[in-house]
Amino acid sequence: MGSLAIIPIDERPIASYIQALANQFVSLDVSEPSRVLAYVVSQSSLYDRIREHQYDNPHLLVLKDMVLYGDANAVSIRDDGVLRMHGQICEPNVDGLRALILV
Repeated sequence: MGSLAIIPIDERPIASYIQALANQFVSLDVSEPSRVLAYVVSQSSLYDRIREHQYDNPHLLVLKDMVLYGDANAVSIRDDGVLRMHGQICEPNVDGLRALILV
């Protein structure tokens, strides 16, 4: 979903600055009219690789099925699709990821 707005000429420099911040993964929270909170959002590429390859591992695939059928108490799948056990990310033993994590 997007939106369209007309930005007056005198406000364009600040709009360009905000866009540059967004391009650098800086998010703005304007929850109060008098305050703006800027924070950096970062995520490791290792996290993305784990998420992409979790279900290439047959043991983690079994855990996923257990979660989907409601048979797992300590295992969950978060909104981002990452399988966790007791809150810890389940790392797959594929594509050299486990060795990379343990280095």
